[in-house]
Amino acid sequence: MVRIENVALHFDDGKTTALNGISATVEEGEFVAIVGPSGCGKSSLLNVIGTLERPTTGEVYFRCQPYSNIADASLFRRQHFGFIFQSFHLIPTLSALDNVVVATIGCPGPAREHTQRARQLLAQLGLRDRIDHFPRTMSGGERQRVAIARALINNPDLILADEPTGSLDSVSTEQVLGVISEIRQQRGITIVVVTHDPEVSGRADRVVSMRDGKIEPGKEYRQ
Repeated sequence: MVRIENVALHFDDGKTTALNGISATVEEGEFVAIVGPSGCGKSSLLNVIGTLERPTTGEVYFRCQPYSNIADASLFRRQHFGFIFQSFHLIPTLSALDNVVVATIGCPGPAREHTQRARQLLAQLGLRDRIDHFPRTMSGGERQRVAIARALINNPDLILADEPTGSLDSVSTEQVLGVISEIRQQRGITIVVVTHDPEVSGRADRVVSMRDGKIEPGKEYRQ
């Protein structure tokens, strides 16, 4: 699904290196966990895969399409990717339902169909009775499930998750991991997750370890 070829990412006119010659692949339907110490480039790699950052050098391909040929990165993201973040990134003035529906802005189809699908997703994620609640009245696990529904609303091919359980207690973490596992079984969605949590990496098909902007040789393994 994704092929990364010799990707580097530099900031501050080349003074700071986030990625240093990364080459990797992600297969269709695979669950890949990216692990490593803070500041090693994990989130930068996720952002490059998700077209949130343009690599300084190198190329990324999605189903053989080079990112350098993408005319509208925002549209491409909406069509193919769903994002889940540690801090949820929910809009505090919107209800759970509206936080999911907002991700469909600019997408084809009637608004009522998007709303109905959002209701169905929230119900499937155990939030039927929380649809009209605002983020401040919800637990961390509930807010993350709203974020998962938002990530799924446009039927993505690939879920990109950055520390999705980092702000959750153990009970909420288990709930969210259960949801992610169920989604994968039901939909066959490909998942790439950045994590420090062994509970998360333990669910992955493959674990990739990074250090100093590179994939560590001999530290990639299947489970």
